[in-house]
Amino acid sequence: MAGQVELDERLLDYVRSVSLRDDEIVRELVAETAFMPSLNAMVTLPEEGQLLAMLVGLTGAARVLEVGTFTGCSTLWMARSLPPGGRIVTCDISERWTGIARKYWDRAGVSDRIELRLGDGSQTMADLLAENGPETFDLVFIDADKTGYPRYYEDALTHLRPGGLIVLDNTLYFGRVADPEANDADTVAIRELNASLLVDSRIELSMLVMADGITLVRKNKVR
Repeated sequence: MAGQVELDERLLDYVRSVSLRDDEIVRELVAETAFMPSLNAMVTLPEEGQLLAMLVGLTGAARVLEVGTFTGCSTLWMARSLPPGGRIVTCDISERWTGIARKYWDRAGVSDRIELRLGDGSQTMADLLAENGPETFDLVFIDADKTGYPRYYEDALTHLRPGGLIVLDNTLYFGRVADPEANDADTVAIRELNASLLVDSRIELSMLVMADGITLVRKNKVR
């Protein structure tokens, strides 16, 4: 039985050559973000965006909530996979970065499927709960400030319908979660969340060792 394959650049290039179906708009958005040296690690990798798009389709998600927009690459991928009448609500604190996102959403023809809310993520989630009530979203994608993950996760469970999916990005956090010497606030928050998910009886769980770690959480259906 084969173990985990180590993914070097040559193998990653191969994987992309036989499976990635991005396009000019996505490539230009990724390239524009790559010119931000201190922030380019925040952009969603194309293969992860393609996975998100597939998950939207597999779950039949018509209502998607995204916590953390940045330059809107993941939003674009998911919006393209929504069914007719589907909608994604995405929230971020930065008008500057989401301004870049809007440009590419317009080019891709998906702006009418996206509702951008600027402001604190927790407050946005509280506002949505007051407006719509609980269990109104089919899929929630969390890719925001790492110390906020535990709070966003609990809020996401409230927003998510039974059987719905939460996708958590960066759950390996540059590999630092396995380093006992790494005790910065971001790493500790992700490490503690990972441990809590393992024993959370409300969910089904799978951590994917791709990109920077992607954890899939399925909310249990009411029995």
